[in-house]
Amino acid sequence: MVEEEQGQFDIVSIGERLRLAREAKSMSLDDIANRTRIPIRHLQHIENEDWEALPAVTYAIGFTRNYANAVGLDGAEIAGQLRERLGGPSNRAPTTQYYEQADPARVPPRSLAIGAALLAIVLAAAYFLWPAATSDSPAEVPVLETGAAPAAAPAPAAITPQAAAGQAVTLTAAGEVWLRISDGAGGPVLFSGSLGPGQTFAVPATAQRPVIRTGRPNLLRASVGASDLGPLDPVERTIDNVSLLPQDLAARAGAAPPAPAPPPAPAPANNPLSVPAPQ
Repeated sequence: MVEEEQGQFDIVSIGERLRLAREAKSMSLDDIANRTRIPIRHLQHIENEDWEALPAVTYAIGFTRNYANAVGLDGAEIAGQLRERLGGPSNRAPTTQYYEQADPARVPPRSLAIGAALLAIVLAAAYFLWPAATSDSPAEVPVLETGAAPAAAPAPAAITPQAAAGQAVTLTAAGEVWLRISDGAGGPVLFSGSLGPGQTFAVPATAQRPVIRTGRPNLLRASVGASDLGPLDPVERTIDNVSLLPQDLAARAGAAPPAPAPPPAPAPANNPLSVPAPQ
């Protein structure tokens, strides 16, 4: 009786059991291939028990185990039966594998890959441009290269605050100087940086209350219209929140003390034309 049952068990081979279990679940070989990532031709070899067509015994056992698990059978048990039948791992050299062409339906379209690449470029550009966009320096700096500084600065021109009102204000550097110009104390920054010798900065006409901070005002000459008012300050020192309105600059230039005149040279002691002091 036992031998008869064993003979009936041997009639249903491993490949047949897998096929029957697959059909019982109304699954196709393509469904098994999608679930296990095993090529369809290998699944056909397993159902036909064409073990020699598989790359190696280890592949045959592993594929069969995954197939069995996919259709609800005990993969470990079936893999053990197949291992006993095939005699364990084989020492034969693996044959060359030829993979099936990818299913176009499961391959991402080229447009998706191109879109992902463009998105990566945009994100990279935003990453590098973001610090520049959020800095307190303006995007465009109205700095003009005018060449080397003149050898001799012109004398300041007199202009009244009433006549200066509404005229354009320009700062010209006589040397390397750092400055920051903002529209009001604590307001938006109009310019922050350095000017080289001969470079100029035109205060925007739209500025309501332009003020300046610099540590070398003696190297910045202010011009109102066509009038050169001379340096913002005669000495090198830090000035802050100094108004750059044209009328304020004119008033500042008019109130600035004149530069001290050099002391007269003493007369020689042996000058015969010198007049002795009265006794």
